[in-house]
Amino acid sequence: MERESRIRGLEIVYEDEFIIVVNKAAGLLTISTGDAGEVTAYSLLTDYVRRRGRRQRIFIVHRLDRDTSGLLVFAKTERVKRDLQDGWNENVIERTYIAVTAGCPPRESGTITSWLTENPKSKMVYSCRYDNGGRKAVTHFKLIRQGNPYCLVEFDLETGRKNQIRVHAAAGGFPVAGDRKYGQGACPAGRLCLHARSLSFRHPVTAEVLRFSTPTPKVFKKMID
Repeated sequence: MERESRIRGLEIVYEDEFIIVVNKAAGLLTISTGDAGEVTAYSLLTDYVRRRGRRQRIFIVHRLDRDTSGLLVFAKTERVKRDLQDGWNENVIERTYIAVTAGCPPRESGTITSWLTENPKSKMVYSCRYDNGGRKAVTHFKLIRQGNPYCLVEFDLETGRKNQIRVHAAAGGFPVAGDRKYGQGACPAGRLCLHARSLSFRHPVTAEVLRFSTPTPKVFKKMID
């Protein structure tokens, strides 16, 4: 069963009896931070599936930051969620993001490897070039288009750590535009210029390879032009 639908802040790009893949808008949380009545991708999809049956549920497989737009996967059963999460690194074939950065990478393509540690009080993630007991993170980057002062950069994740792209881009001297937490701050787009553009993975039940992609946000192109 494959459907296509739109919900406020979400576009459903794929759905079957086991999973839902959505394109999330910037500014929408994946899951609530604890505030009552908070609208999130999870709450919107829960309402969506419960319109077909009160016992219908969805389960979060992975997350995007509130201000990051793009592709997210949800499971329809707890078992499918566990299967996806337990085999995530093995079953995900490709995860690419597109970003506008303040400044350009030092070379046209390359790899950033570091160990990331989160401060439990500030919630900031810090990068260290050597193994300091943090979580190893590997990000590949490629310059797509050079502008002034902004550049369009593609990021390919080998690992999926919290704030990984944002931290690595900032540490590399080309922070994501609009990133108030790790570097550049305000930008003409009025948002964090990071978008989860494509995702390929093996279906947790059928083992079929699913491939999804979304367009680069128009505002990103305008900033480069």
